[in-house]
Amino acid sequence: MNWISNIIRPKIRSFVHQQKEVPDNLWQKCPGCEGMLFHRDLENSLNVCYHCGHHLKIDIFKRLELLFDEGRYEKIALPDVPHDPLKFKDRKKYADRLKETQSRTGRDEAIIVAKGTIEGAPVVIAGFDFSFMGGSMGTAVGEGLVRAAETAVREHAALLVIPASGGARMQEGMLSLIQMPRSIIAVDMVKEAGLPYLVLLTDPTTGGVSASFAMVGDIHISEPGAMIGFAGKRVIEETIREKLPEGFQTAEYLLEHGMIDMVVERKDLKATIGRILDLLMNVRKENGNGGGGRKNRNGNGKKSGPSKVYRSAPIDYASAARTAGTVASLEDKKKERTRKTAVVAEQAENTARPRKSAAGG
Repeated sequence: MNWISNIIRPKIRSFVHQQKEVPDNLWQKCPGCEGMLFHRDLENSLNVCYHCGHHLKIDIFKRLELLFDEGRYEKIALPDVPHDPLKFKDRKKYADRLKETQSRTGRDEAIIVAKGTIEGAPVVIAGFDFSFMGGSMGTAVGEGLVRAAETAVREHAALLVIPASGGARMQEGMLSLIQMPRSIIAVDMVKEAGLPYLVLLTDPTTGGVSASFAMVGDIHISEPGAMIGFAGKRVIEETIREKLPEGFQTAEYLLEHGMIDMVVERKDLKATIGRILDLLMNVRKENGNGGGGRKNRNGNGKKSGPSKVYRSAPIDYASAARTAGTVASLEDKKKERTRKTAVVAEQAENTARPRKSAAGG
């Protein structure tokens, strides 16, 4: 008995306790198909499920690296804003909640502004970070959008906004709602300068964000399966007391009903945005000839530094045809909806006539 308790049992215990614990972050469940995804394979597939193609959320800095040429960009500093101007408190103080989020994410706010090039075209990107309080829009985010627009106008660059937000930040009350018209003014600055304003809608884009700058772009692009809307589906169903159609508020549903222009997979986003910018701006930047750059001469006849030279780029007729086909398809859908509306109105009028005759008799 002593041999079993003194030798065998300790060996069994040591063998069991020596087994290494498996980290809990090696696998992730896909929200679409509930398949298990290994973290390295998921990273290699750009956070897209390799079983069903569902697009999972991706870190904003990783997204910037995917979009900008060679993954290189310059981050733009944002202006300081007052923290917790309303001294808001729910279960905890807003100031404490903000500090905790900043400590957890390592970021100051829910928006990142950066500039660089996409397929050679100058672009300023304002991207939302959903991990920072759900990407909610407060005064700092509003200032970030204004700074992005001002930079785009100053640099003569396109503006690309990538919302991923639950809407306005409730802890800032009316101050957060004021950012909706401010963002529209910022967008108008870019449009008045004759520069492209593109919106890349990601999951989710809802609330005050979708009710302002996110839906007034020159071109609206979305990732597959992204939820885009104002109020939630359950809230709408309870309000109108009707069952909403399948796929309501998804990117594919909005594309079918003419609300957005195209749905593009994550791996094709950079090439697609590059083609659109090439068509809208029709410029290519050159840094001179032979690597030395074209030299200008100032009033004294001395050579100055290399200047930025722009020339017309060769037109990609295949891309132009695809874009024209998309526009034509949207026009056809619009005409069909107009025709159906007219038919319904005529039917309603014909139904009302007998009633009026009966009332007159």
